[in-house]
Amino acid sequence: MLELLFKGRPRFYLWMAFLAAIVGLGVIVYIFQLVLGLQVTGMSRDVSWGFYISQFTYFVGVAASAVMLVLPAYFHHYVKFKRVIIFGEFMAVGAVIMCMLFIVVDLGQPQRVLNVLLHPTPNSVMFWDMMVLSGYLILNLLIGWVTLECERHDVTPPKWIKPLVFLSVFWAFSIHTVTAFLYAGLPGRHYWLTAIMAARFLASAFCSGPAILMLLLLVVKKATKFDPGKDAMRTLATIITYAMCINVFFYLLELFTAFYSGIPGHQHPILFLFSGHDGHMAWVNGWMWTAAVFAIASLALLIPPALRHNEALLPWALIMLVIASWIDKGLGLLIGGFTPTPFETVTNYTPSLAEILVGLGIYGIGGLIVSALWKIAIDVKKETGTFELKA
Repeated sequence: MLELLFKGRPRFYLWMAFLAAIVGLGVIVYIFQLVLGLQVTGMSRDVSWGFYISQFTYFVGVAASAVMLVLPAYFHHYVKFKRVIIFGEFMAVGAVIMCMLFIVVDLGQPQRVLNVLLHPTPNSVMFWDMMVLSGYLILNLLIGWVTLECERHDVTPPKWIKPLVFLSVFWAFSIHTVTAFLYAGLPGRHYWLTAIMAARFLASAFCSGPAILMLLLLVVKKATKFDPGKDAMRTLATIITYAMCINVFFYLLELFTAFYSGIPGHQHPILFLFSGHDGHMAWVNGWMWTAAVFAIASLALLIPPALRHNEALLPWALIMLVIASWIDKGLGLLIGGFTPTPFETVTNYTPSLAEILVGLGIYGIGGLIVSALWKIAIDVKKETGTFELKA
């Protein structure tokens, strides 16, 4: 099916060239990072994780969100999702590869990745995170490619693929649970030291990931006239709404625990994020208030069915939701965990230009992968006559 990549309109190749240029810029900056070291980043002794790890955390959730299509389609036989399930699986492939790349650039020297393979330590959460991410990548790539190939030739998928589909559902929960354990298992970091961290990660994943998928499907619909189906989109919007409600509720639980208990260690990170701490203000304060406002505004547009089903308002609600979750689960989560330090000092962290450009390069790689895989999927649907939605 790879030959379908060479049969496209000029605008598709212009888009791919644009993404390739972004990747090229990121590679150039990454070479400088390799030569000069992590001193080109905004990280320090007190803030040893930064923009790279925050994006890794966020996109693990985007990858896990594919389960919101797979689970209803295969466990509850909701056939409406089977029309778009391939797009969710291929988006997960791009997201997992981005996660892996963010880990590589964060390590400073890429050969350090081999230490996990050459010297495996099963008592390390990082070891298990690498294992579950690699397994999830293989599962989604294999399931997506085989089912699409079968659709192209109008044959029934092989029987061995169904157990892998069921396995991928449970695997999706595992990748974000293990990622949450990377944070929740660190003593001395009060913002992360909470038993509900994994549940918060899953709730945010199941609203932000499908929201990104819906936005991309709306773009594809406008660009190619592929109709994902009104029923499927409305059901997915409903799932997003419930997941976002749970996500906000979980964060409110954290606020209650921190401020009703009166434990300073739990209060200080939240205070720093929203209003500063001991006179130390930070750029992240405005971002966190933006996330809070956008989260409330998105729910205001998503909860009433009349507004949620309004095709003009829905994209704006999804955009606000994605921005809110990206801030809260990205740099907000990282900065809150590291500030204040266990010694009650404040070390401000701001991503450097190098970090942002390298991150954009990885975004470009993810965009190239998803664009290529989605083009193949769309062309297969055109060949098989399933491109147009039958009444």
